[in-house]
Amino acid sequence: MYLVDTSVWIETFRRNDPFDLEGTVDFDLVVTCLPVVQEVLQGFRNEAGFRHARSAMHALPMVESPLEREVFDQAVSLYRTARRNGLTIRSSVDCLIAACAIRNALCVLHRDRDYPALAKVSELQQRTV
Repeated sequence: MYLVDTSVWIETFRRNDPFDLEGTVDFDLVVTCLPVVQEVLQGFRNEAGFRHARSAMHALPMVESPLEREVFDQAVSLYRTARRNGLTIRSSVDCLIAACAIRNALCVLHRDRDYPALAKVSELQQRTV
């Protein structure tokens, strides 16, 4: 199962030359979480594009909804562990997404440098596309 990161969704919803997500992974194996939905949807300027993306994102299976305190605690732990190991994590939201993935034994599908760093200090499964 794949938790598709915002970095991939942005390219998938791109108007010109969109990324072929369905050609990369079986869409039946794709899930999302609330931090990804927020990041993806807040980036839309066009109302029609926003409505299309919102419908698509809300149709996906959702993990960690509602978000419990333990997810945030694990995200904090991931960030602090990476930092202690000399790794800079640029986005605390990526730590939250990684925590959702770890808690549900999901592989994060991404185009983001934070996930390989987080995988070095945790059991995070990640795949760059």
